[in-house]
Amino acid sequence: MSHDHPLELSGDEMRLLVEAAMERITKHVDTLAEQPATATEGGLRLARSLAEPLPQDGTPFPKLLDLLFDRAVPRSLNTAGPGYLAYVPGGGLLHSAIADLIADSVNRYVGLFSSAPGLGQIEANVVAWFREMVGYPPESGGILTSGGSLSALTALITARRERLPENFLSGVLYWSDQVHHSLEKAALLAGFPAANLRKLPSDERFRLRVDALEAAVEEDRRRGLTPFLVVASGGTTNTGAVDPLEEIAESARRHGLWLHVDGAYGGFFLLTEEGKRLLRGIELADSVVLDPHKSLFLPYGTGALLVRDAGALRRTHSTTADYLPQSRDDLDQVDPSDMSPELTRPFRGLRVWLPLKMHGIGPFRVELEEKLALARQAAEDLKTIEGIEVVAEPQLSTLAFRLNPGGPPADTAEDLNRLNRRLMNAINDRKRVFLTGTKLGDRFVIRICVLSFRTHRDRMEMCLEDIREAVRAVSG
Repeated sequence: MSHDHPLELSGDEMRLLVEAAMERITKHVDTLAEQPATATEGGLRLARSLAEPLPQDGTPFPKLLDLLFDRAVPRSLNTAGPGYLAYVPGGGLLHSAIADLIADSVNRYVGLFSSAPGLGQIEANVVAWFREMVGYPPESGGILTSGGSLSALTALITARRERLPENFLSGVLYWSDQVHHSLEKAALLAGFPAANLRKLPSDERFRLRVDALEAAVEEDRRRGLTPFLVVASGGTTNTGAVDPLEEIAESARRHGLWLHVDGAYGGFFLLTEEGKRLLRGIELADSVVLDPHKSLFLPYGTGALLVRDAGALRRTHSTTADYLPQSRDDLDQVDPSDMSPELTRPFRGLRVWLPLKMHGIGPFRVELEEKLALARQAAEDLKTIEGIEVVAEPQLSTLAFRLNPGGPPADTAEDLNRLNRRLMNAINDRKRVFLTGTKLGDRFVIRICVLSFRTHRDRMEMCLEDIREAVRAVSG
């Protein structure tokens, strides 16, 4: 390191930094299975202790690594560990971390294809692979995003620009009562009045009821409104439910609705035979959201939006400026800045491309098939525990259950909900797994979502052991 230019590191200095970091990273990753599934106690005190003013002088790198790995990282949910069965787990493949190190180190600009054509093509390849998985035609296109929320916002604005006039305030959007909250947020951010958002009832399997969609569309037309978009879920967060995509697509076609499929959690199960069957009809959607940081096991911050008509993305997002080159006409070499809100953006494609190129798609398919099987087995094992009711059978790799003893200490619905909150806390207190709850109607239920590539049969057996012990503890 030059005394005059301290930010310019020599090759040896860079190597030492990376080696020191890797020593701590490998120790952390190697011990994920032994770390508690949750360790957030005292987190607020820790956060307050780390608050500090702008540093004027430097701190040695080893001390900073100590702060991160000995204090900040451990006091958190172990989202990368095998016991994290909450929400929709993210994987955190190390291959993608290496890809980010490469991408951030070379620091090439990828907002315009011409600025780094080779890297632009690598990202275009990733989008094309996703199109192939979904079954989209060659004229489709897409972008890589930070995740489902930005993808949903981009999709809704694109649909609005394509299907509604400049004054779009009569446009109505439809989805089930199980849809992810990011869709409501996206609609509000896209400018739609809250009164134009229709939350429709779901059926006994927590799927959007097509008859309710039909009735709502007809009623809104009678009121002089403009039915314009329907969202179908390809795997809900609450229960992993997959809406009847083919039926919804037919309804959308007849009524002239833009069909958007939220496949953020479940979309990549298309790699499996069971997933293809469940998700049949996704290829008919006008837009599809996928989150590689969920069911492709990549680190958080990796999302994707696909649109059947790539031209719709360009018509919505393309703008010009004297300092920008002219837009390209070739859909395979399009500028990402013409397809999304971002001009400056990270090279996200490499974190997807590198692990897929290193391993091929086969191991990802095998992992997803295992998660489907583990969820099915967990549901069957739960049914052997006296008093346990499986409220939502797994359609993908998520299920929901509750303890329903049919008498004291749960005589009323609210008593039963309190009992199940106690049960969930008792399960989590053992710190081998971390489960979360949700409400299905007025019922509080406990969720299991199996999605980490590090979660295998041994951890699911621990989960069932802890559930059995917790049931005995709260029922005594």
